[in-house]
Amino acid sequence: MGFMDGLLGNYSEVTIDELHSQYDEYLMLDEQIQMGFKLVRDTFIFTEKRLILLDHQGVTGKKTRILSISMDAIFDVTLETGGTGFDDSELTVHYIVSPYYRANNVETSTYTFEFGKKFNVQPIYVALTTLAHENRTRINK
Repeated sequence: MGFMDGLLGNYSEVTIDELHSQYDEYLMLDEQIQMGFKLVRDTFIFTEKRLILLDHQGVTGKKTRILSISMDAIFDVTLETGGTGFDDSELTVHYIVSPYYRANNVETSTYTFEFGKKFNVQPIYVALTTLAHENRTRINK
């Protein structure tokens, strides 16, 4: 079912060893991969410092767009669980893109991940929601 999930736009979990062998060059010094997921060609990786999103583009996939979201910048997470039929689970991360989190005009953005219905996304949701709550508390002190 993993390949079918990929074709339908759903992420499947990848081993940490496989992620290290393919993406170590994108890690900061002393950064450790905690978990990662892969679509047919796209990958996202959780480290203790950030989310790394790798979007392989073009026919060959050699061109890659990399987006890095600091774990400190995540301030909200929403989850839409899968329903009946072809409905998948969607996890949306809301994060600050401004360099200063307490600026008057803070810029924010979102990124949405789609998971198949059978994937248990709740542990990721709970971990990111806990992080978002801690970040909001820290930022608003």
